[in-house]
Amino acid sequence: MKINIWSDVRCPFCYIGKRKFDAALSQFEHKDKVEVVWKSYELDPELKTDETITTVEYLASNKQIPIDQVKQMIAHAKTMGQEVGLEMNIENSITANSKNAHRLMHFASSQNKEIGNELMEALFKAHFTDAKNIDDNDVLLELGLKVGLDKDGINELLNSEDFSYEVRQDQMEARNIRVKGVPFFVMHKKFAVSGAQPTETFLDVLKKAWHYYKEDQKPIHIISGNSCDVNGNCE
Repeated sequence: MKINIWSDVRCPFCYIGKRKFDAALSQFEHKDKVEVVWKSYELDPELKTDETITTVEYLASNKQIPIDQVKQMIAHAKTMGQEVGLEMNIENSITANSKNAHRLMHFASSQNKEIGNELMEALFKAHFTDAKNIDDNDVLLELGLKVGLDKDGINELLNSEDFSYEVRQDQMEARNIRVKGVPFFVMHKKFAVSGAQPTETFLDVLKKAWHYYKEDQKPIHIISGNSCDVNGNCE
């Protein structure tokens, strides 16, 4: 059963949602038959990476809200993160464009879906916990190597526009199914879950989606009648 997840490395609720979804999947009876596919969603495609601007300053300017309100939002996200075992250093995270991180994720997933999943976790941790620049080639190389990607392959990717098309396609697909925000989970094209929902909610939807998945695997029952085959034989 396939599960598509749209997310952005820069979204704290995507990190929290991933942790809650992972917890649900670990409890799911048929987890070994679930394929997780990460889809790209850039919250701010035009963002210019700037290490001199704090996340608090960026959000206050981008959302045009007071800094105190931004700090309250960050505190809320950090509290939610702590509830699922995440220490999030959001206020010190670097204001960085996420396109290259998404391209690296696609490269990893093209090698192995499990490596892609490991890389997403590593990217979230690098951005939100370790306050690393996810638009820096050295950082992306380090993370790629940690999950087992080939050094030459990573460097070739980062010095090209490879997988940019896939990033754009993911975002076009998101628009077509009217995704308004991330994280956004689509399970077996039957059920969608928006946001960092409770683990129990994810588990419940997994079970419902599995029911439809199993039904779809049943062979078609054919009632035979007069027909013609590809060789022109009619009877």
